[in-house]
Amino acid sequence: MKQLTGKTAIITGANSGIGLEAATVFADRGAQIIMAVRNLEKGKAARNSILDANSAALVTVIKLDLADLASVRSFAESFTNQYDSLDLLINNAGVMTPPYSKTKDGFELQFGSNHLGHFALTGLLLPVLKKTPHSRVVTVSSLAHKGAKIDFDNLDGTKGYKAMKFYGQSKLANLLFAQELDKRLKEHNLQPMSIACHPGISATNLFKFGKRDAPKLMKSLMHNFLQPPAMGALPTIYAATDLRLTGGEYIGPDGKGQRKGYPTLDTPHASASDHAVSQKLWEVSEKLTGVQFDFSKA
Repeated sequence: MKQLTGKTAIITGANSGIGLEAATVFADRGAQIIMAVRNLEKGKAARNSILDANSAALVTVIKLDLADLASVRSFAESFTNQYDSLDLLINNAGVMTPPYSKTKDGFELQFGSNHLGHFALTGLLLPVLKKTPHSRVVTVSSLAHKGAKIDFDNLDGTKGYKAMKFYGQSKLANLLFAQELDKRLKEHNLQPMSIACHPGISATNLFKFGKRDAPKLMKSLMHNFLQPPAMGALPTIYAATDLRLTGGEYIGPDGKGQRKGYPTLDTPHASASDHAVSQKLWEVSEKLTGVQFDFSKA
């Protein structure tokens, strides 16, 4: 990985887990990091942890609540008012299998936060991405996309809700979005690339039990079978920096079942190859968020 001095990177959910690991690596390579986080207190603590290890790191914390489109618009406006370029947008933040709940705009929480929030954020930041040579959007999906489907008749969960099913739907949406975005960028001869990735099964704080942390025995088992966040972050780092990538790829671990290992090209499940679903998801996402992507030349 080459030095990233002079590059600017936004990482959503950068205060813990894979986001924090990626932020640390990018900062160590000289990038200017924008930690886009819902909880400013936790974000500042994470920033301090990076600075403790590297006092020269360039790290800024800005509030972003992906479950609130007003917050997404406020973040994008704040960023574009302060920065002229954006080399890396890492759509990383996510919620996993919460009890049924909704975002401030009335969307089911996982679909609203994991997909719609990132969809809106990317669209609002597209003008600055287009102005930045060789910029990339990296969207973190999950093995949970396998066998999932987009239930357009029940996106808000009012006709029934199963937490894991809706998590899989949101992660399939992430993958479909990343692929469709790259396709549309190429169709308009625009330079930014869109790449999807997944961390395998990584022991991050997504694995919580309600408001309680995992029991000690469960933690022990998790760390025996799951890879640590530093390894889970490698596909994200690879997707963001490898110069051989051309856009549209899906990066994951190279181990058995793509659960652990070092980053390599992965193949999405067949559920992610339906172009009609991909296009419909895009249209629905634009309608729900009110964000239209501008693919005109920068």
